Amino acid sequence: MSSFLSLCHRVARAAALVLVTGACASAVAWGASPVVVSDAWVRGTVGAQTATGAFMTLTAPADTELVAVATPAAGTAELHEMKMDAGVMKMRPVVSIPLPAGKPVQLSPGGFHVMLVGLKSPLPTEQPVTLTLTFRDKAGVRTTQEVRASVRPLTAGNPAR
Repeated sequence: MSSFLSLCHRVARAAALVLVTGACASAVAWGASPVVVSDAWVRGTVGAQTATGAFMTLTAPADTELVAVATPAAGTAELHEMKMDAGVMKMRPVVSIPLPAGKPVQLSPGGFHVMLVGLKSPLPTEQPVTLTLTFRDKAGVRTTQEVRASVRPLTAGNPAR
């Protein structure tokens, strides 16, 4: 009987260890520092306009990439970059935007930004736009973060700092 009790005791300890290990792993996953998002805004629209840009500053605690954005306000959200090419400013989609550890990365007019395409309705300045950002860390782990971006007038450019 004592060997049965000893076996039960060992099984119970092993089960407890598995539970504690799982809880710690969950705490680490949930405790991961999120990317700091500041000054998130979307350029307002008029009438039948079907696309606009979203801008913000992102600061990641570790090397990370912004790999996707989604919003209920548009059919699609795409990561884009604008840059000079042979003296002409060109916009092109990018697969991801690198976020080096601890360095603020600006998504701004004329640089990296998010394009909201297929807007479902005009964006009035009174209503914020919800954006869901998807990040991928160096290990390939994806996390999402929801942001509420203010809508600024159509004529808004990069705000003065």
